[in-house]
Amino acid sequence: MRVYFLSCAPAVLKLNGLYVGRVDGFERHIELDPADRVLAEIVPGGNLQAVNFFLDEEFFACPPDFADVYLLENDALVYVREYGEKDVKLKVIYQTRFCGNLITVFSQGGAYLSCEGAKYTLTPLPAQFFNCRAEQHTLAGRDVLALYGGNKLIVISDAGKVIFKNTVESAEFGDSLFVRAPFETCTAAKAECTYSYDGERLTQTGGKTVETKPPEPNVAHFAFFESVLTCGDFEKYLDDSLKHKAGDLKSYLGNFVSVTVPTEKFYTLHRDIAAAGLVYPLKRNLYEVKYFAVEMQNGKITNLSPVDN
Repeated sequence: MRVYFLSCAPAVLKLNGLYVGRVDGFERHIELDPADRVLAEIVPGGNLQAVNFFLDEEFFACPPDFADVYLLENDALVYVREYGEKDVKLKVIYQTRFCGNLITVFSQGGAYLSCEGAKYTLTPLPAQFFNCRAEQHTLAGRDVLALYGGNKLIVISDAGKVIFKNTVESAEFGDSLFVRAPFETCTAAKAECTYSYDGERLTQTGGKTVETKPPEPNVAHFAFFESVLTCGDFEKYLDDSLKHKAGDLKSYLGNFVSVTVPTEKFYTLHRDIAAAGLVYPLKRNLYEVKYFAVEMQNGKITNLSPVDN
């Protein structure tokens, strides 16, 4: 079994106590048998906590909270998504009183949002909120508090309830909420969404996906699958002979949540086919990657089919 490693922060990989190499945003891999129960330790820099786990059948069936596991045919990819801070002292990052609520962003091994009012809630936050700023706005005539951490936005109602939490490029508050959110796609696509607000919850009332640049010809098939995923104008990638089946594509491809580049091993086995990996959730932190290939003529897709293992 080939196991690939990725890390959200630069780190080193140790197996059974022996240094193996660096892991970061580029795939590194080893060959192993899960029956051997190899002990893996991934040690990041930046005074972050190391993580360790046995690479066994239990790990690949039920990953821990800090890691995502992707099953790739007979192989697997392990992505360490987060590390704990070694400094676990309580530190207030931002605090304010808002509409009778005490709103606090603080760190204690991780970033958290505390809302104390008629009710109390505690929400784990992404690491971007270690640097936080806040703005008060009026949305549909009601006061709301917007917390920004990098490109992450959280909106809190006047009742102290989190009503929005997502990645955004920009946000506009008024009679409704309008957000522009970037997708990590070949076409630098953006979602433009509008939400109404009734004082309790947001309801999406409109939305469209805008592709801001054309894809390079050699990645057009990736752009197609990404366009299906993001509800873009994917029909423009299809040949006229296939457009009558466009309405069936979503049910045919299923509920995939991201698109990935096949591994080097995939291309060794399947040669130079135009294929992409579609990622399907199996359970919490566990995903399966299925590969689909396309046939193209004159820059348009004339056929697509799953790739046999």
